[in-house]
Amino acid sequence: MSRSPAVEAGGARHGRFRSALDGLPTEVRALVVVAFMVALGYGIVAPAIPLFARQFGVGKAAAGAVISAFALMRLLTAPFVGRLVNGFGERVMLATGIIVVAVSSLLAGFAQAYWQLLVLRGIGGVGSIMFSVSAASILIRVTPSHLRGRAQGAWAGSFLLGMIAGPAVGTVATFSLRAPFFLYAGTLVVAGTLALSTLRHSQFGTKLAQREPALPLRAALHNRAYVAALAASFAGDWAVVGARTAIVPQFVTDRLELGAGWVYAAFLVVSIVSGALLLPFGRVADSRGRRPVMIVGLLIGAIGFVLLPTVPTVVGLLVAMAMLGVAGAADSVAPGALMGDVVGGRGGTVVAVFQMSGDLGAVIGPVAAGWIADGFGYPATFLMSAAVSIAPLPLVARAPETLIPAPTAPHTPLPTPSTDVS
Repeated sequence: MSRSPAVEAGGARHGRFRSALDGLPTEVRALVVVAFMVALGYGIVAPAIPLFARQFGVGKAAAGAVISAFALMRLLTAPFVGRLVNGFGERVMLATGIIVVAVSSLLAGFAQAYWQLLVLRGIGGVGSIMFSVSAASILIRVTPSHLRGRAQGAWAGSFLLGMIAGPAVGTVATFSLRAPFFLYAGTLVVAGTLALSTLRHSQFGTKLAQREPALPLRAALHNRAYVAALAASFAGDWAVVGARTAIVPQFVTDRLELGAGWVYAAFLVVSIVSGALLLPFGRVADSRGRRPVMIVGLLIGAIGFVLLPTVPTVVGLLVAMAMLGVAGAADSVAPGALMGDVVGGRGGTVVAVFQMSGDLGAVIGPVAAGWIADGFGYPATFLMSAAVSIAPLPLVARAPETLIPAPTAPHTPLPTPSTDVS
């Protein structure tokens, strides 16, 4: 098996990451490469977005709205993306989505007014949902249940490896907050090219007619495991992704009075911790079940948010970011694997709704966190994020386990995941 750029970027983790890819479908290994390039660019631009927005003279909530605009457009267009994927195929839609984000990012770097930045980030969200639904559909369809946690971990791990490298490159923001947008566009062009070339000879695109009928959304919503996955995804994208991305950079510069370099350092800690835990969490999710991983992630994420205002120092910041890294790793692996167990090879609308649950959290989280920070201060907004993090725990605790054990013989067919109401 050839080595991917994402694996090489792992440095000391190279051997472990390569081992994690052994036995996974070819399509998963190709997506790992593409995801690394996407995440490299995102790691460069994410911390700069709210700071760039503030340069136009807007408040914290308006700065958070730039992040929410991206997620809002993902949310609004998700119901239509599944049909586009069915009509044009995952490979083409995946690459097209990446290119849309690339062009919008390039233009955002030239923005001369707040509304231009807001609109262009929204357009980028349309491309982003094309990419993520296509990639999620491929992962679910080609990966059996007993490997799904590993596949989710490898996929998310490639993102985290890119985000580890991204903040280091993103130090260009200390010279210009426009430069990260241009670099992001460049990495996305590379990712789109890789998507078209590496998936060109994949066999999954020839099997569209052989798919099982799509799982009805109504049946999925009556499955407690699927509902728990939706709730965990919503909470994770609200707090660990949305509120953290929107508020932590402003907290670091406003309250801790540190420079933009410390913002990148904080995000780097999240990436390193998550990157170290994704593969172990994937193995635990495949061997002991999805629920334990989800519960641990939700609890530790809540503690991390409480720590931020309680210990407003550099040490408190870095420890809290490490805890949010644990939560991010759990949220990247377990809810998606749980959803995939329910869906099996019959995704469609059910996969899109799962994506929408996270996007809804990402839409509400940054704006709500910014509004609370403007009106009540940073401690209140971090406590709110902690409450959101632990809210799904009752649903997760009551969800049935869905993991299907590995087949005992190489040619034993895998059973289809049950969709019975529990």
